[in-house]
Amino acid sequence: MAAAGGEEPDSDDGSEELVLTPLQLIRSLEQAWMNEKFAPELLESKPEIIECVVEQLDHMEANLKRAKKGDLKVSIHRMEIERIRYVLSSYLRCRLVKIEKFFPHVLEKEKSRARGEPSILSPEEFAFAKEYMANTETYLKNVALKHMPPNLQKVALLKSVPKPNLDSFVFLRVLKRQENILVEPETDEQREYTIDLEEGSQHLIRYKTIAPLVASGAVQLI
Repeated sequence: MAAAGGEEPDSDDGSEELVLTPLQLIRSLEQAWMNEKFAPELLESKPEIIECVVEQLDHMEANLKRAKKGDLKVSIHRMEIERIRYVLSSYLRCRLVKIEKFFPHVLEKEKSRARGEPSILSPEEFAFAKEYMANTETYLKNVALKHMPPNLQKVALLKSVPKPNLDSFVFLRVLKRQENILVEPETDEQREYTIDLEEGSQHLIRYKTIAPLVASGAVQLI
């Protein structure tokens, strides 16, 4: 993935690279931010978007330095840069909060993912999660566990730390029409049924029902 307006990508290896306009890039960041903000679980990492946004911000900063002083456009562009920086930092902060909250489950999911399946952690997030888990285990051992009887000096973090609540309800906006979405019953008296999601429509629905659609970009959480 690359932002348009930079250097031409090297295509000698025959690989195709998705090129986004600056507007499309910022919209991709905002969509990732909104989804991460409202999803109960940690979503797939978006390192390509982050890298391109940082490059775009550097490019915008360089353009501002060349602009004439006192130009009204400078103030407007400066506000846009600060807005993008806020969205980017909020997105990354939201992911770190989830990693701290669900760290054993996040690491277990990363460990058990199939080959070729997208990672939910960037390399930096993976290192942070492992260090956070090691520090938590050390803290528990030094503060509490070493004072317990030998048979109680171990703690299973996977069982002790709550899992993300995938049964929670979320609001969403449909970006691409979807047909025959299976909805689980709310009570024992109800049966499973299917619904169609029309493009542009908004719904309140159980997260795990539409989690694959969030991952594919067919819906956006709001």
